[in-house]
Formats: sequence, C-alpha cells, structure tokens
Amino acid sequence: GRRYLRRRIPPSRPVPSRPVPSRPAPLGSGAAAAAAASMRGAAAAAGAVPRPGPLPPAAARPAAPGPDAPGLLAMVEAFYGRAAAMVEAEAAAEVAGAQWGGLPWVRGLLETVRRCSYVLEVAFPLRRDSGTWEVVRGWRAQHSQHCLPCKGGVRFSSSIGVDEVKALAALMTYKCAVVDLPFGGAMTGVRINPKKYSEHELEKITRHFTVEMSKKGFIGPGIDVLAPDVSTGEREMSWIADTYTHTLGYRDINAQACVTGKPISQGGIHGRHSATGRGVLHGIENYITNTDYMDCIGLSPGFPGKTFVLQGFGKVGMHTMKYLHQYGARCICVGETDGAIYNPRGIDPKELQDYEQSHGTIVGFPKAEPYDGSILEVPCDILIPAAIEKQLTRENAPRVQAKIIAEAANGPTTPAAHEIFLQRNILVIPDVYVNAGGVTVSFFEWLKNLNHVSYGRLSFKYEWESSYYLLQSVQHSLEQWFGKSRGEIPIIPSPEFQARVTRASEKDIVYLGLAYTMEQSAKQIMAMAARYNLGLDQRTAAYLCALEKVLTVYNEAGFTY
Repeated sequence: GRRYLRRRIPPSRPVPSRPVPSRPAPLGSGAAAAAAASMRGAAAAAGAVPRPGPLPPAAARPAAPGPDAPGLLAMVEAFYGRAAAMVEAEAAAEVAGAQWGGLPWVRGLLETVRRCSYVLEVAFPLRRDSGTWEVVRGWRAQHSQHCLPCKGGVRFSSSIGVDEVKALAALMTYKCAVVDLPFGGAMTGVRINPKKYSEHELEKITRHFTVEMSKKGFIGPGIDVLAPDVSTGEREMSWIADTYTHTLGYRDINAQACVTGKPISQGGIHGRHSATGRGVLHGIENYITNTDYMDCIGLSPGFPGKTFVLQGFGKVGMHTMKYLHQYGARCICVGETDGAIYNPRGIDPKELQDYEQSHGTIVGFPKAEPYDGSILEVPCDILIPAAIEKQLTRENAPRVQAKIIAEAANGPTTPAAHEIFLQRNILVIPDVYVNAGGVTVSFFEWLKNLNHVSYGRLSFKYEWESSYYLLQSVQHSLEQWFGKSRGEIPIIPSPEFQARVTRASEKDIVYLGLAYTMEQSAKQIMAMAARYNLGLDQRTAAYLCALEKVLTVYNEAGFTY
C-alpha cells in the first residue's frame, strides 16, 4: 500500500522522504520491490507469469501527443516519458534524503538516460565511376555509454537524418537493456540511395566512413560495435571489418569484433541471418502460449489455426513468415512497397521466396490474388509490421482487425495509435522486445570473436562421448540385475536423441540461447506489467524494465565527473 501511494504522487508534488544511507540505495531496493523481485523469481521458476490486471484509467497515464505526425525521435521520447513518469516518484522516494539530493538526483538520471550522449557527423567527397564528384553525409550516434561497447546498426537510406539516427540509437539502448545485453545503444545512418550506386562506389563509401569513425573513436570491439540494418548486410560488414583491421585496429587481436553480421569466413556466426525473424517467432510464442493473455484478448492459445498478415518481405519479414508457417500459423496477406498479395487459404513462404528471388517482386505471385486495400486492416489474428516506422497511426488504428500486433519493425506504431490499441483490447508486443533477436545473436557473435573459437568446437565431441558412456553404464547396470536370465539388454538411443547429439551445430546453440533470452525477457516484462497494473500495455512495461536496469547502473556506478 505504501509503495502504491508513492507511485500515485504526481511528480510536481513533494515526495515524502525517509532515512536512507548517505549514498542512494539501488533502485527497487524497498520491501515492495523485494516482493516484486521475489514474485518475478517465483514466476520464472514456475514457468508462469502473473495474470494481467485491468488497464489503469486513462487519467493515470500520460496522454499521447496531440498531432499524430511525430518524428521517430519524438515517438521514442513520448514512450520513454510515459515510463519515466511512472518510475520517477517511486525511485525518488527510495533515494529521498540522500546526499545527492533525492528527487533532483532521480530527475537528473532520467534526463541523462533520455538524452543522446554523442553524435558524430561526417561529410566526405566521393568520386563516382562516371568521374563526377559528390559529398556523402552520415552520422553515428551513441545514445548511452552506461555499458560499453555501444551497439547498433548501419543504415543506408536517402531519407535518413540525424534525428532518426538518434531515435534508433535510443531504441537500441532500451532493446539491449530489455534482453539483458551489456551494450549501450548506437546507430549509423548514411544518406544515400544504395540502388543508385555501383558496388565499387558502395565499397568506397563504406570504407571511407569506417576510417572517419576510426579516427574519432566511434568504432572498436570495446568501444562501439556495428551491425547490419536497412540496405546493408554481410558484404558491407565484411568491408567494415577489413578496413578497421588493417588501419586503426591492426594491433588489436580482437579487431574482428568491431562489427557483427559478418560472413562466416570473416568471423561471423551461424544463425545470424535469420536471427531477427526467429526472435519475432519466440516473442510472439511467449505471449500466444500464455493462457492469461490470450483470455484477455479472446484468442485460444497456440499457433495452429492462427492467421497472420505480414507487411514487408525483406530479411526480417521473410524469416518471420517461414518460422510462423512451421509452427502452424497461416499467412493470408503479404505487402511490399510495390504491391500486396492475398490468399485466405494461405501463402507458402518457400514458394513466395523462390518467386521473389526470380522476379524481384512478390507482385504477380500465381498462388495469390492482388490486394489493393490496406493490408494493415485485413482481418487476421496476428499483424506483423516488418517494414518501416509510423505505419500504424491515429487514422488507421480504429480499423485494424488483428488481436495481436508484433512490431518486427522499429517504431511502426505512433503514441496515439498505441492508446487506441489499448482501448480496443489489442495486444501490442513492442519493438524493443520482439525484434531483439538480431542484436541478441550479434552479442553471441561478438563473444565468439572475443573467444576466438566457435560455439561447440571444444565440447561437442565430449558431450557425445559422455552421453554414450552414460547409456553404456545404464545398460551395464540393467544387465547386472536382470540380464542373468535374459542375456544382454541393449540400450538403443532414439533417432531424435541420436540426431541431437551427433548433428549438433553452432546454429543449434545460437537458436537455443536466443529462445532462452526471449523467454526470460518476456517473463520480466509480464511481471513488470503486473507490478504496475498495466494490463495489456506491454510497451510501457518493457520501457520500465529497460529504464530500471539502466538507472541501476548509473545509480550504483555514479558518474566519472
């Protein structure tokens, strides 16, 4: 009760103080927080989460901004502000009376987390293959250095700007915190349309930008680790790694760890290409198999028989479609920039992938009909926006007919649309959680580069022989007790067990590690939603999880100056 009253005190009013040690106690250290931590631990141990409670009254939540055309940075800050307002009074009460000032200290921490720490702007000349010259502009933003290195993708886009780069860097900070990765958030944006440049020109741009980041200390295995994003992939990551290794990093034995998403030959990891899509699968799975949440939205648990609509058939969308299809869900509509296709009986992902690779488009796929309407409004169980930001707005949110929205893209839902979905009892699985599969497997690749050995290389043979000797021991024991009259009692491994121990690979370890990470993070988010009585508002719960972890680092470590 006391904890609840503290949360209800508006930030503008004085917060009751209580004696505390001279240094602020770790956030969430009160009795109620201990009980909440105990509840989360018990829930995790039992494989269950608290049942989602009713949504708080609208007056108890910060209102969404008036106009529904905010930039991505304004959207991220609005979602962050909602969580910060809820945690401010509680956190301030726990450090009230401390030598660092109680409420001013907490507000200073919250403002520190909100702001982007560093932005590098680069402009350099490029000589085109035609002999003409132009200036290429790009940015690298490091949102937070509460943990090092920073981590974030490299995006090539003709429409990207510094505000979008800062917003995506902030999302990376929160995303890494949600899934317990020891990274701060970062992002790179280069303002070019890669379709208008030759491979030779793209290589020159990528290598030149890498050198500029190296000169300013914005790349390195212990400083800032890059990764692929929109319009970049293994090729660009290989160029970056090679450039850094042969320039500033030539004396660094861990130089390959300056970037993830590389080809296998350059220190990449098996499973990275499909990691984000597989993470989306596990993110949805952790909610759709939860009876309490499915009861709240009126769906039966499990994938079989569920329909889904996919916006975007790129790397993320294609793998998401493939994995959901394997788990028994049925894709009825797919949309891309040049058109959409619809088939209520289902679209086979492998056939669509083969068609898209041979024709360069999904339009004209023979086993589906063209669809001219808005695919975001197609009746379905699961809607997966896997394209670009700001797709679900105040205008179309009332017409969305899905029960679950899984944000495979970054920032597809505006704050106003988010409020509408809460009022309509639609479960939104937020981007800072559900598309964290890519950065999670990037973390595994980074560790692989630091360890200089692939996963399982030192253990696969040992584990197989250990399993063999265990079965041999069981057989020997049975024969000692029962074999006198029956002879030998062979213990024969099942085909499934034999395949698991003899065909294990690095990809198996990566996939299991990803599944475990997504499962544990989902439990934390659900427990946080129950702690704050957020109902279906999983986005605010995820931001609260991230904010609590980042604040704890700052509160315990302090500041250098």
